[in-house]
Amino acid sequence: MSWRRRHCCPIKMTWTVKRSVFRTQVAGLLSLALLLTFFLFFSHQDWLPGRSGPRESPLSYTVHGFRGPKVELNQSSSIRSLWKEMGYVAPKHPLNLSSQHVAEVGEIGGGGEEGLVRTGVMGLEDSMSANNSLQKEMGIGGKLSAHPYRYILNEPFLCRDSTPFLVLLIAAEPSQAVARNAIRQTWGNESAAMGLGFVRLFLLGVGKSAESALQSSIEEESHVHHDIIQQDYQDTYYNLTVKTLMGMNWVAAHCPQARYVMKTDSDMFVNTEYLIQKLLKPELPPRQRFFTGYLMRGYAPNRNKDSKWYMPPELYPSERYPIFCSGTGYVFSGDMAELIYQASLSIRRLHLEDVYVGICLAKLRVDPVPPPNEFLFNHWRVSYSSCKYSHLITSHQFQPNELLKYWNHLQTNKANACVNMAKEKASRYRHRKFHGERPH
Repeated sequence: MSWRRRHCCPIKMTWTVKRSVFRTQVAGLLSLALLLTFFLFFSHQDWLPGRSGPRESPLSYTVHGFRGPKVELNQSSSIRSLWKEMGYVAPKHPLNLSSQHVAEVGEIGGGGEEGLVRTGVMGLEDSMSANNSLQKEMGIGGKLSAHPYRYILNEPFLCRDSTPFLVLLIAAEPSQAVARNAIRQTWGNESAAMGLGFVRLFLLGVGKSAESALQSSIEEESHVHHDIIQQDYQDTYYNLTVKTLMGMNWVAAHCPQARYVMKTDSDMFVNTEYLIQKLLKPELPPRQRFFTGYLMRGYAPNRNKDSKWYMPPELYPSERYPIFCSGTGYVFSGDMAELIYQASLSIRRLHLEDVYVGICLAKLRVDPVPPPNEFLFNHWRVSYSSCKYSHLITSHQFQPNELLKYWNHLQTNKANACVNMAKEKASRYRHRKFHGERPH
């Protein structure tokens, strides 16, 4: 055997192996770079914009975006640390707190407007300074006042002669008269409650001082429908917590006998009949200390200062939020309204309303209950079909004209909603088969 024949193959094989190893290393480095880019992208974005609006994804609340198996294990320890922070007593001179002291007491007890201004929350500073809302809520001794705002419009006698099975608290903006009328004709109509006691309330703050004509139209609307309560805080996104607590306090003061309450928003589709019959079940004894909705577990505060959901560590130092329910729609037993409102009087206000209510629940040691089906509460837009919508409770991001259209279609087809869908699918299948098309 010649030298070439004995040695050419080993030399060629060695070069092939080296080339293969080099390619593998390059591919690995490229994959690592792509993975790092992917992680950095999602770590510094609120969430990809979509049709469903600002509350589309729970990831909007957290800068991390992804949850590992340790999250569930750390949930109880994070709540214990939250309880530890809640043990602080509100200081007597909240407006003179140092930044260090604000960080120590976290979200609990006082802190005053100065603590909020220091944080640099995007948009929050302007909203608070224009409204002086937290300063107005602080009473003598640095405690939150039980009744910080006067009522402009109130309906104190709605529950005087009845015991409502369900109270709907609907957060709406002052200018959304069209949306309020659409809700009155659809899921907020008394007929949707099927003869059970029912109260509908729209929750409003005040618009800009120059909008006197708007305020006059709201007062006229209230005179006609008697379903609006309004207080003199500025109606902004950053005051949604104030608005929700106004509704809680109204139920506690004027309708404490209500069996259940739902808080939701003016751009929601709510299947009221399914909510009552399948979730709340009027034939069963009323529940106590009950709270449910779309559960959001183990989410971290968003520390991205450019985010709408930015939560500065001075306001909330903990690494995790307690379990909370998406503010697009949650349901609770009537006794919880007063419990949550009373708990809020010792907890410093946060602008993320659903997170804040979750903190109140943690203080009360009330765990939100998962709904029987994870698809009942949806804080995103669910594509419409009469079958799907006859078996859900909430869907997000509806314009008034869409709400009227789909509600009327559902009412017309709800008796055979899923049967009709099955027939349509079978018809499409036969059509494709006849024309030689492959079914999808």
